[in-house]
Amino acid sequence: MSSKANKNRESQKAIVNVAVAVIHHKDQYLLGFRDAAQHQGNRYEFVGGKIDNNESGEQAVIREVAEEAGIAVQDNTIVKLGRLHHDYGDKQVSLQVYKIELTTAQYEQHKHCQYGLEGQALVWVNKLDLLAGLYALPAANKTILGWLSVPTTIAITYPLTHFKTHSDPRSAWLQYHQENLVSKSWVYMRVKDAMSEDIVGRLMHQRPDISVILSHDFDHPFLVTEELIVENKHTSEQIVAHHLTHTTLMQWFDSIQDSSVSTQLISHMHPLFVSCHDAASINAANHLASTRLQQQLPPVIGAFLSPILMTQTHPHAEPLGWETWSSLAQLADMPIIGLGGLSPAMIDQALTYGGISVAGIRQFY
Repeated sequence: MSSKANKNRESQKAIVNVAVAVIHHKDQYLLGFRDAAQHQGNRYEFVGGKIDNNESGEQAVIREVAEEAGIAVQDNTIVKLGRLHHDYGDKQVSLQVYKIELTTAQYEQHKHCQYGLEGQALVWVNKLDLLAGLYALPAANKTILGWLSVPTTIAITYPLTHFKTHSDPRSAWLQYHQENLVSKSWVYMRVKDAMSEDIVGRLMHQRPDISVILSHDFDHPFLVTEELIVENKHTSEQIVAHHLTHTTLMQWFDSIQDSSVSTQLISHMHPLFVSCHDAASINAANHLASTRLQQQLPPVIGAFLSPILMTQTHPHAEPLGWETWSSLAQLADMPIIGLGGLSPAMIDQALTYGGISVAGIRQFY
């Protein structure tokens, strides 16, 4: 069959639009179990179903949760995690994924229900077990686990210039972060000097409890030295993702016509975070996320969208404000992290405006 015929066949394949509800109370997540006779049967799944022609994704997810689990969530905070398109061969699905946290009263009312209103088995599972893959999910759901791994706060390291008055700025940088990073936190190592990648590795060695997002650059990806990996085998496991700056993301987007560039210069080993400032960069991030999904590569698990408020590190950058930030967040196919003038205490505000996490420097230590 010709490639043109294949494309025509693909375009004729019906796309099923589905709303997915990631329902949880703290670290307990609700899963259903698909009967063996169903598509992708004998697997667990999040609650959800088809989006009707006359409703939005959020309206559909509220209706589906009520119909399947008997839980009224219209008054709960509903946060868009992202959108996924997956081709199963026999059908294509487009998933709009929402995260919904139940109140304690809702959880207590429903935690003992073993079956949903449609007769499907229901089970509450621990988040760590879910992320560890102990519950087999349909292939299209696996990216969602990557999204769920992102914590509600992410610390960003100070630039080396912050310690320029010290006699040894590198040692001062290392000592400060070693002593002040919150236990078991996720940390974006934003050290722009390629000659300083060794202090990143040393910090990881000295703080084996932290999970690290490493900068990724076309010319100078920050890597942990072989000596440190040998010295501490856990170090390589600390790397949870790579990060693409706004500039690198747009360079990738401009070069996607050249397949040798678009497939070789971005990490295939780890999930990605990207930085976005506007609708154009969010569009580029969406293309990157789709490309990695098609190539079965680790997903884009978050986008830093900034600045929301005025910041000391970028005093000349025009802040987006919460309303504009929220409108841009709705365009993204991946979870959005708020950045710019925020503190960890502002997580509830970020959730209300459509984000899943907040990040920063000064307030996060």
